Amino acid sequence: MSDTMIDTMTAIGYDAPGEPDVLRPEKLDMPRPGPGQVLVRVAHAGVNRPDVIQRKGFYPPPPGAPKTPGLEIAGEIAELGDGVAQWSVGDRVCALVPGGGYAEYCLAHAGHCLPVPAGLPLHEAAALPETLFTVWHNVFQRGMAKDGETILVHGGTSGIGTTAIQLANAFDIEIIVTCGSDEKCAAARRIGAAHAINYKTSDFAAEVERITDGAGVHMVLDMVSGDYVARNIKCLKPGGRHVTIAVQGGLQAEINMAQVMQKRLVLTGSTLRPRDDTFKALLANDIRENAWPLVEDGSLRPIMAKRFPLAEAAAAHAYMESGDLVGKIVLDA
Repeated sequence: MSDTMIDTMTAIGYDAPGEPDVLRPEKLDMPRPGPGQVLVRVAHAGVNRPDVIQRKGFYPPPPGAPKTPGLEIAGEIAELGDGVAQWSVGDRVCALVPGGGYAEYCLAHAGHCLPVPAGLPLHEAAALPETLFTVWHNVFQRGMAKDGETILVHGGTSGIGTTAIQLANAFDIEIIVTCGSDEKCAAARRIGAAHAINYKTSDFAAEVERITDGAGVHMVLDMVSGDYVARNIKCLKPGGRHVTIAVQGGLQAEINMAQVMQKRLVLTGSTLRPRDDTFKALLANDIRENAWPLVEDGSLRPIMAKRFPLAEAAAAHAYMESGDLVGKIVLDA
């Protein structure tokens, strides 16, 4: 049966926010691509922290996005919308999507798709878009990191952290990461971190001062916020950049603005999901030109933690919240 003859599909939904067990399979109408969109037959979908926050009721989908969780997918194009000329039915792609990834089929903006190289398995391709788009924009565009610099990244064994480590190495940037255990620190160093600090047993600001001989780092990528911000500022050298991408440690931060002025710091941050389609397409083009060659030659690969069947999305969320993983989780659709 062709895709155009299928009326329904299986997706993962929930009736009300809650713990992982609220997630369950449901039948939804098959989506159809509009102008500039493609319909992807999903082989795998990445699981990310924003999915967990959405499930808990704190990160609603942007207007027009599906309520089904899932921000990244990989599979084959099943149908083209009007005006799509750069892709063909059957092309293997991975894509950043605003939602809907936990499903057998998902709509994607044609400009937000990237071609999956022949040597890249689809389950690994599904683990790339959300973290790669986030790291590229926040470390290299907003954070302006460049070769020869030193950066500090929190959550060194997360999807964001492991991607940042590999990109930093590819562009001759020294990376210091923080992790929650000695085992995770060792894993981060194996992936390529120059230094890994156990934040549960050490003061990371003091360790950064020691590692850099008091010079500090050029940039901090922070997903904690809260009381980390003031400590991050201590880690920055004059002219440094502080980039916030999540607020897992709290929405509010108290900082000494005199330090910001004296060090001439830049404090910035971003969220990716609500950005408009044009911005995401431009970001995808920048990634395709500058970072995707690393994927094509095999030097950039996602660090994979575990795979779950689509129907076991609840178990995948529970595993993510356990904090035991290193790298990315994907669902097999």
